[in-house]
Amino acid sequence: MAVYNVKNPFIAHLKSSKMLTSPESGKDTRHYEIDLSGSGMEFLPGDSLAVKATNCPDLVEDLLKTLKLDGDTVVTSPAKTEKSLRETLVADCSITQPEKKFLKLLAEKAGHGASEWAGLLEIEKKKELADYLWGREIIDMVEAHPVAWEAQEFVSSLKKLNVRLYSIASSLKVYPEQVHLTVATVTYDSFGRERKGVCSTFLSDRLDSSTPIPTFITPGKGFRLPEPEDETPIIMVGPGTGIAPFRAFMQERKATGAKGKAWLFFGDQTRANDYLYEAEWGEYEKDGVLHQLDLAFSRDQDHKIYVQTRMKEKAAMFWEWLDAGAIVYVCGDASRMAKDVDTALHEIIAEQGGKSEEEATAYVDQMKKDKRYRRDVY
Repeated sequence: MAVYNVKNPFIAHLKSSKMLTSPESGKDTRHYEIDLSGSGMEFLPGDSLAVKATNCPDLVEDLLKTLKLDGDTVVTSPAKTEKSLRETLVADCSITQPEKKFLKLLAEKAGHGASEWAGLLEIEKKKELADYLWGREIIDMVEAHPVAWEAQEFVSSLKKLNVRLYSIASSLKVYPEQVHLTVATVTYDSFGRERKGVCSTFLSDRLDSSTPIPTFITPGKGFRLPEPEDETPIIMVGPGTGIAPFRAFMQERKATGAKGKAWLFFGDQTRANDYLYEAEWGEYEKDGVLHQLDLAFSRDQDHKIYVQTRMKEKAAMFWEWLDAGAIVYVCGDASRMAKDVDTALHEIIAEQGGKSEEEATAYVDQMKKDKRYRRDVY
């Protein structure tokens, strides 16, 4: 069987895509089905699909215009191949987030003109630099400092365009030779310019069935289901697109006749517009594959309700499941949600388990060691 990786990706193609959120939603979240026919690729629930996207051609043209460079100039790309500057910027370079190498060279070229931020390049000023760059992209920095660049010099100052990882939202047992993804399209405005997430808009705006999608599997070894005959309960916490691996979990557990109980916490902004895969969860409840479902739609009432709110409301039952050896899985936003869920977990263990703060921390630490607390956060 062929081994696919970043240097030897499988070229997949889009099978279908559909909106999961309604037009009235504040989000644009989509379901993608990608054809892997002939690849022989294998994966398990909990794995991720690596996608090698290309940059937005419009952004590349804006960048070339701002730099006053000819897109047909031949350069050596980060992949050590010779091609036009335009092709290189589209396919091989990271052209959105300004990185240190680019910034240092720009500071040298701009001299006094870069005095506002050049001092922030020191290691100890990491947070201040991040704050300054928030909402700014390479094109903003180039526009603000109109200095002369050679084509190769500019390319060499950039980092290579990395793959993006997405939690797989399907089971091979149910959907052989394809893989499903749940992706929120990232677009926003800052400093008077529309910004686009590189890979999410590659998927939403620039794909049809003929577009090559270079892909490979990244194993999620720490995010695995118990064996089907194992009666260990599982608790899944996955708001927003964090729901993706749990869709794969449910498909797999139904296909294998898994014995343990399953509990899902899902949340988003509104039930009417953002309830991802609503019909499917209802079917799993009806089939007895999903034993408990708790929903948290933050904007459906005056006060905000999140998944951690629902966890604490069901604290006694949550503790019962933990006491029975349940595995807790958390997927989604690392910066806020995962921290809040972790805090709620500690509080439930302390209150319901009659433990001190230190004992609750020790309990959670033991859960981690026993692989009963598994997180896929980003």
